[in-house]
Amino acid sequence: MRRLKIAVSACLLGDNVRYDGQSKQCEQVVNLCSLDDIEVLKICPEMSGGLPCPREPSEIEKKTFRIYSSSGKDVTNQFNTGAQRTLKYCLNNKVTFAVLKSNSPSCGKNHVYDGSFSGTLVEGSGVTAKLLQENGIQVFDETEVEELLKILSKE
Repeated sequence: MRRLKIAVSACLLGDNVRYDGQSKQCEQVVNLCSLDDIEVLKICPEMSGGLPCPREPSEIEKKTFRIYSSSGKDVTNQFNTGAQRTLKYCLNNKVTFAVLKSNSPSCGKNHVYDGSFSGTLVEGSGVTAKLLQENGIQVFDETEVEELLKILSKE
């Protein structure tokens, strides 16, 4: 069996890289990454894009698809730069799958916050998740590890 390369949001593995300076370690993701046939490549698109840690929370404004921090600063360029750098890193390393943090303006796969900073989720993808999917990398979030394990068992 060949060794699969999987990009994983660093916050899910316990790295303190989230906007609030914390992690969102997920035991299911940690366990997945400990499998013998998995090579993990930690990523944080927001940090790769030049955003500091900690940083203000950011959300995608639905009408314009721009990304703003909670104080109104446009951080779209940093998010897009991080997404492009993450894609390049994944392609250069022949990454097949990615496990990303749900609801993030970078990494959210199925839902993102609506830009109102009211805690409202809407259907949509973060900029990195979308870019990876458009380039053939299968993206999962931390709630979909079982689905990924089923796919990996067939590889």
